[in-house]
Amino acid sequence: MVALVTAAAVLVVPTRTSAAVVPAPEPATLVSANPADTTPHARDGETRAFAQVGSMVFVGGSFTQIRQTASAAWTTQRYLFAYDRTTGTISTSFLPVLDGAVNSLVAGPGGTLIVGGTFKNVNGVSRKNLVALDPATGAIVDSWVGRSDGGMIRDMVLHGNWLYLAGAFNWVNGTAHSGLARLNASTGAIDPTFNVNATVGRHDTSSYAWTIDVAPDGNTLVAGGNFTQVNGLSRNQMALVDLTGTPSVIDWSSEKFVAPCAAPATFVHYVQDVKFGGDGSWFVVGTNGGAGWPAAYCDALVRFETAARGTGQLGTWVDYTGNDTITSIEVADNVIYLGGHFRWLNNPNASDAAGPGAVDRLGIAAVTPATGMPVAWNPGRRGSASMPPGTSTWGSQVPVLWRGSDGLYFGHNSDGMGNEYHGRLGMFPLAGGRTFTPKNPPTQTTGNLYLGTGEGQLAKVPFDGTGVGAPTTVSQPNYTDAGATWRVSDRIYWAHTVAGTPTGSRLDISMFNGGAVGVPWESSGYNDWFNAAAMTGAFFLDGRLYYTRSGANALYYRYFEIDGNYLGATEFTLPTTGVTWSTVRGMAWVGGKVVYGGTDGTLRSVPFDPTAAPAVDGAGSTVIAPASAELAWSTPRTFFSVQ
Repeated sequence: MVALVTAAAVLVVPTRTSAAVVPAPEPATLVSANPADTTPHARDGETRAFAQVGSMVFVGGSFTQIRQTASAAWTTQRYLFAYDRTTGTISTSFLPVLDGAVNSLVAGPGGTLIVGGTFKNVNGVSRKNLVALDPATGAIVDSWVGRSDGGMIRDMVLHGNWLYLAGAFNWVNGTAHSGLARLNASTGAIDPTFNVNATVGRHDTSSYAWTIDVAPDGNTLVAGGNFTQVNGLSRNQMALVDLTGTPSVIDWSSEKFVAPCAAPATFVHYVQDVKFGGDGSWFVVGTNGGAGWPAAYCDALVRFETAARGTGQLGTWVDYTGNDTITSIEVADNVIYLGGHFRWLNNPNASDAAGPGAVDRLGIAAVTPATGMPVAWNPGRRGSASMPPGTSTWGSQVPVLWRGSDGLYFGHNSDGMGNEYHGRLGMFPLAGGRTFTPKNPPTQTTGNLYLGTGEGQLAKVPFDGTGVGAPTTVSQPNYTDAGATWRVSDRIYWAHTVAGTPTGSRLDISMFNGGAVGVPWESSGYNDWFNAAAMTGAFFLDGRLYYTRSGANALYYRYFEIDGNYLGATEFTLPTTGVTWSTVRGMAWVGGKVVYGGTDGTLRSVPFDPTAAPAVDGAGSTVIAPASAELAWSTPRTFFSVQ
């Protein structure tokens, strides 16, 4: 990862000499890919919001009818209803009447349900775009005074007793506010100290804030919309607000939302959703926009670092769909979930088609926060072969992904998910999911260097970090047609020459515990496009595959996600100095150093810090072992293992 990148594709090379950000992968928990069978169904329109109060789940949107099961009769219930999260039974007591769509829901203090949207009346009483309801009956909480006088509420976030609002309003509670506001969540009263206004809409449109989120510590708000100014400061589609004292606009802006994507008339704004992750030190943005990358972050998922300051902010990483929209994001349990009408991820090299490296993900996906690469979770926005009449398996929107207490809830404008019928809404349960732990090379500095000395043969060479011992040659009949090799946890990955593949080679995996190399299997069918045989040395660390390649004098890297074994579609060059990478043959990461062989048969090591510029300084290179009659360190078939 890098603090600043130029967006040639999925991620790009650092452009400044300051320290780069290289997020470390963390253990993560995925929800089940099999949607729950008990959730009810809605009809027409879409589901846009969820909230939970006690055992009840509340569902808001633009739908007009609901039903309990696929065979049940439709019942008219517009825009808002509730059901028991355990049984899926629709509430017969919560029956509010609204005259417009619901865009956002918040479980408020004191057991209230706060509703924001495009309505003017609730239960026959004037309540403009904002109201607090009794979650048991749907009755209006009369003492709650919040209202949006001048336009719709698009998004809401509760933190502590502050309720943050985003929308197309110009007045809140009779007070002038453009696009953003803050209320006392218990009373609905306006907070006069929050004087932050998003103004000047793009392409001669009225300004609005479309999406907001607040960091877990409550110190920072991120907002996205069609605005170009916030409090008179240039902020095109995105802004950060400091909430630690009197709220103020932070010195942070990105010009990657200034340049146009596709036709402006089609995409007035293309920041669709924002979410903070983890401890709030980073946030992610999902966009639409069509063509236009890399000049702009169009049809992409982008990570930014919250602490960064100044103009010209670029993403830590960028994952392009290849001209397909992302409409919603949720971050939970060290996983980023995204929804929309995309068909692929890791797809910067093609438009409206699957390019080299593209990973198929139909409208719903999960990626790792460290690299933005997809993980092995792929339910797909697909219906079953026996969908009920009048339903659709695919639509343009997944307006909301929301992590409730028992799983990941989704709202969409179609009816198919996970090869099942789920009309306009559903839930992926936490039960039945899985936890995965990131894999890395050994952290020890003492073990063995393995060196390919012949076809199906490895030399095991004791190594203490500074010197080598006497080798032992071991027959490895499964390790044939091998090229660059690297160790990760309990296995080795290696370039395997194989006839019939697009490049004549592929990436293979073999289990390895210091004894026999296991029978290899292909790392992923998505990687056949990559010319693995061209690598002259490689090692893996923290979600990146670092390598050298034939005929090039540079140290490269691509993202590589172990959970699914997906290889990043973009090649990046690491800033280094003083090492002639074109002569490198074989590499390993050992205790913060790159141990590498060369065409002269010599084994060397050099300190390695991917956050520094340069990441490798050849002035620190030392000779570990010269070439000898017994061992010549001049093959890409080199890796380190403790065993």
